Amino acid sequence: MSDIVPLPADYPAWLTELKTRIHNAQQRAALAVNRELVLLYWQIGQDILTRQTQQGWGAKVIERLARDLREAFPEIKGFSTRNLKYMRYFAEHCPNQQIGQQPAAQLPWFHIVTLLTRVQNPNEREWYALQTVQQGWSRSALDSHIKNQLFSRQGQAVTNFKVQLPAPQSALAQETLKDPYLFDFLGLGDEAHEREIENGLIRHITHFLLELGTGFAFVGRQHRLEVAGDEFFIDLLFYHIRLKCYVVVELKAVAFKPEHAGQLNFYLSAVDAQIKAEDDNPTIGLLLCKTQNRLVAEYALSGINKPIGVAEYELVRSLPEKLSSSLPTIEEIEQELTDLPEDGSTGSDD
Repeated sequence: MSDIVPLPADYPAWLTELKTRIHNAQQRAALAVNRELVLLYWQIGQDILTRQTQQGWGAKVIERLARDLREAFPEIKGFSTRNLKYMRYFAEHCPNQQIGQQPAAQLPWFHIVTLLTRVQNPNEREWYALQTVQQGWSRSALDSHIKNQLFSRQGQAVTNFKVQLPAPQSALAQETLKDPYLFDFLGLGDEAHEREIENGLIRHITHFLLELGTGFAFVGRQHRLEVAGDEFFIDLLFYHIRLKCYVVVELKAVAFKPEHAGQLNFYLSAVDAQIKAEDDNPTIGLLLCKTQNRLVAEYALSGINKPIGVAEYELVRSLPEKLSSSLPTIEEIEQELTDLPEDGSTGSDD
């Protein structure tokens, strides 16, 4: 006789539901723990700040406090002298426990440290905080975006989206594109040809997708289109999940020319006619050029009837590297970074 007990017909669906509920409960528990930790760190920082102001505490008292807390709670990491100074810095710069309009407790502790110590402009800091919450950036991703100055590049491409797309989608599409795009991860010189760049982007597709941003799904390269017996090949074809549309990317290893927009306009018409599904939004085009004259690009796009963006790309980074590429772990902080000054500023570490 078999020991296998027949299962009810709805058992698989119920099991799936249970797994989802358990996973959601775990996420809520983790978020609750993080909120409590961030609140605790803020309270400790506020206490230190108050005592420094009222009682003239110096660095030696904080060092003693760190040692006493580590002895009392040896199983808990995070009570180093350096981290206590970060707590003070947090309380000083976020007196209402918010980064702009964003509750700091939505973010893990070292995301908060990254934002406070590496971004000085309050509006910029709030933007990164919001994007981190919405996009689910890891600390390394956040640090990379700050280093690459995403705030100053996002939404800066020349486009005709306001005219060619309905209002809700046009704003999202505009924010999706950036200028310039950074392709320094390819290891190519400024004189690289289009096919070299295309081959490199495919070899480094993960880096390419990260630079394009959230929502892009790679469909193919040199995608073949046939129109009345003639063959045409799209450099790179993507689908954007949030925009719900195809995105045609054309590479030009030269300065932007108005005829580039006309060629891309033709490709978009063909994709809309042959590939786009009925429930897809209109296909968007992105011209990546070595350089561009923004006014020339604006004039060229004003006579185009398809949504197109024009942006430059950089094979060799020209943006100033004011920031290091990653933050240390809690254990590395005391050894790799110098102590904060008595006034709570971040000194040369920024």
